[in-house]
Amino acid sequence: MSRQPHASGYFRTGYAQDFSLLGTRRERIYLAIFALLLLGFPWIASPFQLDLACQVFLASIGALSLMLLTGFAGQISLGHAGLIAAGAFTVGILFRETNAPFWITLPAAAVVGALLGIIFGLPSLRLRGLYLAVSTLALHFIVIYLGGEYETRRGFSTGIMIDPPKLGEIEITDGRAWYFILLIGALATLLICANLVRARSGRAWRAIRTHETVAEALGISIASYKLLAFVLSSAITAVAGALFAYYRGFVSVEAFSLFLTIQYVAMIIVGGIGSLLGALLGAAFITLFPYGIELSLLALPGAQRYAGVLFAINYASFGLVMILFLLFEPMGLVGIWQRIQNYFLQWPFRHRQASGSPQ
Repeated sequence: MSRQPHASGYFRTGYAQDFSLLGTRRERIYLAIFALLLLGFPWIASPFQLDLACQVFLASIGALSLMLLTGFAGQISLGHAGLIAAGAFTVGILFRETNAPFWITLPAAAVVGALLGIIFGLPSLRLRGLYLAVSTLALHFIVIYLGGEYETRRGFSTGIMIDPPKLGEIEITDGRAWYFILLIGALATLLICANLVRARSGRAWRAIRTHETVAEALGISIASYKLLAFVLSSAITAVAGALFAYYRGFVSVEAFSLFLTIQYVAMIIVGGIGSLLGALLGAAFITLFPYGIELSLLALPGAQRYAGVLFAINYASFGLVMILFLLFEPMGLVGIWQRIQNYFLQWPFRHRQASGSPQ
């Protein structure tokens, strides 16, 4: 008679399999190589390349938070730029009015984001689809209006200038220092999001996204988990805005146009809806895409002729890429990556069914 596995050992094994973030041995090797590349990059990169990497890390934090809300919980939001602006203006106002240090302004930005998540998440309990998107769009215009009013009344016509944060007596101004700070911020956000997705909250969000009625019949509190998604996503996004304010050294309403929201929506679509890896890939692609277009135009003969239409070409190319991904690659960059990975793992042999015919 076969012996049944011991219960405690079974649950320990199941927990380890379910919550391990390192994957198989091969994946751990790839992860170690990638970590070494990340650690070595700032020592060989130019200041411009460091700035691009920092932009990607900042975008990754915002894309991961939006992926939680839209990719996993299924709640449409067009207020992402407004939440980033809320975090940035929280830093700017606290710094200018009270000279608050970063260890106060960053938690304050998270609290402001969470409160906005509660206020604008409440409509999600009754609204869906386009109506929910419009209600979150109101968040963007309200925050931008209030930020603009503060700039005007305080006389900050060119934006709110913010001094670099300090660690003791040391000001953080070096590009390499910012690289590692934002890298740690992006990794911490990824770890938080990964654990949220793997926990009960992630399973509840997937059920709500798939079918709310069925999820409610299974005993899931629809209102609680929807509101939780808005609060967590908004808090993380506001922290991204606070980091953006410190990194750039100023805050202005011009930096948070509606196009910024569209860019973040594009990140999760191009990257792959419902995937944290997709959020990272989409953030890198959308951030670097305009620079790639510019380099491509400069490589053409008579590059100076295209200087006046560079902005229009960037917009047109951005829209074209969005359409192409929606039509031909709905799984996004994650789908492309998975096919490439499977090709190299299975080459030169193809997986065959039991009958021997190719799958």
